[in-house]
Amino acid sequence: MNKAIYGIIALLSISAGAVGFHLIKQTKTLPAAEFALHYQQARPISAFTFTDESGQSFNNSQLQGKWSLVFFGYTSCPDVCPITLQNLNFIYEDLIAIASNSQVLLVSVDPKRDTQEKLAQYIAYFNADFKALRAEHDVLFPFARNLGMMYAITSKESSKDGAEETDESYWVDHSASLVLINPAGKVAAIFKAEQVIGEVPTINNDKLLSDYQKIVALYQQ
Repeated sequence: MNKAIYGIIALLSISAGAVGFHLIKQTKTLPAAEFALHYQQARPISAFTFTDESGQSFNNSQLQGKWSLVFFGYTSCPDVCPITLQNLNFIYEDLIAIASNSQVLLVSVDPKRDTQEKLAQYIAYFNADFKALRAEHDVLFPFARNLGMMYAITSKESSKDGAEETDESYWVDHSASLVLINPAGKVAAIFKAEQVIGEVPTINNDKLLSDYQKIVALYQQ
């Protein structure tokens, strides 16, 4: 009987070792992100409260359980914003295929001109599933800095006909990068835009999808 017991224990030990080796091997073979800035330790996000395009409150709780791609922009942006949102619309089904709990968030850096109604109309043009958020600068600025982003309001040059500038005549400088927030509501990665001289900075969709899949897989292991 003792031989039988020893045999069972040995068999269990071998099985456990095989499973452990398989898990270690599987973990080691998971590829790391190649293009994104992927934080080894996700960064926490301080408490915040925005208003979405429907007039509903949006805070940290709406980040829980979702993969959130966050883009800082504004409706009067002439190039970077519409191109980025259009590109995200092109790959949205691919994002959902990778993680069904994916969401895209536009955070307005121009709360003075970007009313709730304006944001609702603007974001729906690109994708009805996308969300747009707004808050005044006292909430917006620390939130952007918390996510590793910055923005700045700059005046436009005077028009050639000599007309004076108005309070509405300004640009908002902002990054073309995307911030990825994991289902725990923490900053997981930043997808940086590629800059080519003479062209609008954009994020390569193939590179984004490739790294997105890797980051999601690493999080789920």
